Amino acid sequence: MKRYTALLIAGVVAIAAIGTVVAVDIGRLAIPTKDHDLRVDPLIDRQSLFTTARVTVQNTGARDLTGVTVNFGGGDRLVIGDLAAGDQMIVSPPEGNPMEMVAVTADGGLLAVGEYREPPKMVGMMGS
Repeated sequence: MKRYTALLIAGVVAIAAIGTVVAVDIGRLAIPTKDHDLRVDPLIDRQSLFTTARVTVQNTGARDLTGVTVNFGGGDRLVIGDLAAGDQMIVSPPEGNPMEMVAVTADGGLLAVGEYREPPKMVGMMGS
């Protein structure tokens, strides 16, 4: 009986520890830790006939951002202006852009830079 009780207590402690680790990890993602923060995610999808690209700009801070500007490279810029806390915007680079990397700036010296990434191609999907 003592062995069963010890195993039961050890199991409950292990489950509680795993739950705590998962909750802390999820909490870090969901709760902004900085007042002003910025994330950029450029995505390019090369097909056999055409190429599509989009850039996700997200305010991951706890306060609104002002003066948000997207620099697509090649002299192409887009002024977004204000971006509320937690909001995101999806924009596309202009036609003829080299689509190598994107830099997003905001007032207060914020800078987020990202290179275009490509989604994995799957057999049977368009463009694979």
